[in-house]
Amino acid sequence: MARVTPISGFPEWSPAQRIVEQQVLDTVRRVFELHGFASIETRAVETVEQLLRKGEIDKEVYGVRRLAGDEADAADAALALHFDLTVPFARYVLENAGKLQFPFRRYQIQKVWRGERPQEGRFREFLQADIDVVDRDELPFHYDVEMPLVMAEVFSELRSLGFPPVTIQVNNRKLAEGFYRGLGLDDPAAVLRCVDKLDKIGPDGVTQLLMSTAGADADQAKACLALAEVRSDDTSFVERVRSLGVSHPLLDQGLSELAAVVGEAASRMPGAVVADLRIARGLDYYTGTVYETLMTGYEQFGSVSSGGRYDSLASDGKVSYPGVGISFGVTRALSLLFARGLTASRSVPTCVLVALNTGDDRRRGEDVATALRARGIATQVSPSAAKFGRQIRFADRRGIPFVWFLGADGASDSVKDIRSGEQVDAVASEWMPPAEDLHPRVITPNIAE
Repeated sequence: MARVTPISGFPEWSPAQRIVEQQVLDTVRRVFELHGFASIETRAVETVEQLLRKGEIDKEVYGVRRLAGDEADAADAALALHFDLTVPFARYVLENAGKLQFPFRRYQIQKVWRGERPQEGRFREFLQADIDVVDRDELPFHYDVEMPLVMAEVFSELRSLGFPPVTIQVNNRKLAEGFYRGLGLDDPAAVLRCVDKLDKIGPDGVTQLLMSTAGADADQAKACLALAEVRSDDTSFVERVRSLGVSHPLLDQGLSELAAVVGEAASRMPGAVVADLRIARGLDYYTGTVYETLMTGYEQFGSVSSGGRYDSLASDGKVSYPGVGISFGVTRALSLLFARGLTASRSVPTCVLVALNTGDDRRRGEDVATALRARGIATQVSPSAAKFGRQIRFADRRGIPFVWFLGADGASDSVKDIRSGEQVDAVASEWMPPAEDLHPRVITPNIAE
């Protein structure tokens, strides 16, 4: 048989890693729902036209076509897998606007696909968890403040599952565009794309890129880099930008909006959100506030949570549905933490293995297992009546902490903690394991190093 080799960029988790992922997703869902977001799921494919109509993303899209059957339908050639959840959500809003109550608050946890070069923390298939708020015609600005604070709460809760602290960086496209126009640069989108590469190619590389592709001269490029250096966890950034001597009405609006986000965040969750004026976000559909999130100790791998405001992504030509949202790259973050030792205390949810004295004990064993499961204790019966040593090793290799022994000749049942060796008499309708053993725990080594 041919050797099976993995396909690069399509991760598959071990059972222990999958347990961790499920606990992370449970936490994410719980926080999102506490803030009133309702869950939806959209189809995996969109039309190519829908996916490509906003932003320069054509190299990221995986097309879809049939490999067998009748001749390919022309409609098949026009389909592709979605590369994020925002564009599909905008389409969903347009198709279902008559059924939705606005403002519409939704969360979505689904796989997405991007045709980019796989590397540590970057994949071609990965799981995202998004929240967005969309309204009809006009979306109040306070939602721009809410988005990063909800995500900051998610990451705060994830600290108990081994996640490091994070910093949510925020900027405003209006601020950046107004600054660039105030400098005399007429293609702000091109400048944004150059500045967005600052972490990858450095200031000298961005300077050359600005001069070669965005029409900037040396002084303009220097001013763009000076703006990108501004960073603050309070509203003091406003004066620093003013000191650069650039003026434009759009710059004024962007400064005001960004100050509102950072100022409110500083009062509600100090330190969670910082103004960082190098943040640009590559997708062209963002029109105002933008977010990026770095995990402490993993800054070199880039953002694990990002998003922003989009005012014109969803429109039927008569009515516009502006929105703002933020996305958590679950697979991206977990892959980095798994590589540094994050795992679960056991590879199965099982808390108790019921050992069998003989093959005739299976019915008794299933009765015990049923009684334990009825009380919320994950239990499985040994696959065979092997020697007790082998049954105990079966449990140990999977991290199952307790082995249940059926009493023989009228004796009481007993349960053994195979880690400590302690064994006590037990009744299936009464015995409970310690709370910390009931479910697999996340093992959190010092993964921030």
